[in-house]
Amino acid sequence: MEEKCGWETGPNRVQHETFLKAVLDMLLEKAVFEGTNRKNKLVEWQEPEELKQKMNLAVREEGMTHGELFALMQQVVKYSVKTGHPYFINQLYSGLDVYGLVGQWVTDALNPSVYTYEVAPVFTLMEIEVLSAMASLVGFEQHDGLFSPGGSISNMYGMLLARYRTFPEIKSKGCSELGRLVALTSIDAHYSLKKAAMTLGLGSDNLVLVNTDAVGRMDVNHLKHCIEEEKKKKSTIIMVCATAGTTVLGAYDPVAAIADVCEKEGIWLHVDAAWGGGALISPALRHKIRGIHRADSVTWNPHKLLVAPQQCSVFLTRHPGLLKACNSASAAYLFQKDKFYNTSYDTGDQHLQCGRRADVLKFWAMWKAKGTSGLAQHMERVFSLAEEFAGMVSRRGRGWRLLQIPECTNVCFWYLPPALHDVPAAVLQGTLTTPADHQHFKRVSAVAPRLKERMVREGRMMITYQPLRGRPNFFRLVLQSSQVTSHDLEYFINTIEELAQNSQE
Repeated sequence: MEEKCGWETGPNRVQHETFLKAVLDMLLEKAVFEGTNRKNKLVEWQEPEELKQKMNLAVREEGMTHGELFALMQQVVKYSVKTGHPYFINQLYSGLDVYGLVGQWVTDALNPSVYTYEVAPVFTLMEIEVLSAMASLVGFEQHDGLFSPGGSISNMYGMLLARYRTFPEIKSKGCSELGRLVALTSIDAHYSLKKAAMTLGLGSDNLVLVNTDAVGRMDVNHLKHCIEEEKKKKSTIIMVCATAGTTVLGAYDPVAAIADVCEKEGIWLHVDAAWGGGALISPALRHKIRGIHRADSVTWNPHKLLVAPQQCSVFLTRHPGLLKACNSASAAYLFQKDKFYNTSYDTGDQHLQCGRRADVLKFWAMWKAKGTSGLAQHMERVFSLAEEFAGMVSRRGRGWRLLQIPECTNVCFWYLPPALHDVPAAVLQGTLTTPADHQHFKRVSAVAPRLKERMVREGRMMITYQPLRGRPNFFRLVLQSSQVTSHDLEYFINTIEELAQNSQE
């Protein structure tokens, strides 16, 4: 592969076949198989300046050879975090699904943009089928929907439709004369709701935060109180957003009770099920989101609990035609009225985007390969793993404190080294009454960052941590890969204890 890379677009068998096959073989070996092997590190950690020196990142006037480019691709894989590794339990995505990966590769090879049937016939029909199947699982009798570039944008679609439903004239007139528009969500809701309020002109101050109960679920009585307070201010409430699986605690808001309130008040109900929506696929788990069929709109990310490759997010609404009414701009160069086929399949005008990646194929491939029953088995497996790990933490001994019994697959806990075994439970809940309590709080908060640094530098595992509402830093182990086993759960606990012991030596 010593020949120079060509400047012309398009594959040439003589020039490119050897290079392409070498890259694909390398990906299969290094990223897919070695990258998910428990014997290997999940990351070769480098500090930013070190990584800059090791990789030839600067773009230059002259190109390079295929061999040089191949070597760079090897470095990209070597120094990237292997998010499919069983010990990557750090974020709300992990695992590597083979069938989803195949769908991703096929999508990239075809490079479609899904806005009209004529340029993306297969993907247009595929989206319709998958969206219909997902809407059926939600329980919508009629629906509309779309794939979006992530749950944050899907949540923004929910607020956008809620605003349009309340004030359809906003599409042409703007919002300068509409007064104070507000949306309500819980204090533990995803920060994308704040960004949506900022983007859509409500303003972050007009996203009203509702209290939660002890396990992180929206307090319906406080929701009612907030609604009454906004009425007194003559605010227009356009939306309530419930969360099915909060980011940190994994709590499921009581959707049915919230729907009762919204129906009584005539308020649009959006459910952010980006994280916890996978429960809908399992008959044994779907009770966790009882009442979701009464929502006006739903966000659901298959790239989270269902482990589709990034990114794969769906927005659904039970109001057919509202997406197009809200978002259409009727660009004549794309959406001509006199096409030779049924233009109802030209779905692009209901999106905010024009060019749009075909995120559907990877999830469709997974669903076809495994069936609904296979996806349900996966979901039941990861929920079972979370329950098992929570039990292990509870039984481990004085140094392990479970924050709460998990509702989803987020397991939140403290690890306390022997010197902190006697920390009062009140300190872990953020109740500080003495100078000693404050000192304990600082020491507990320092444990997770210190252990996180060691595990990442050594490439042994990756788990996140955070404070929450006055509590000191705690670990949040997130389970969504059904490749994880009971032995892996033991490994997580043993590794944390070992890292803590080594850090004291």
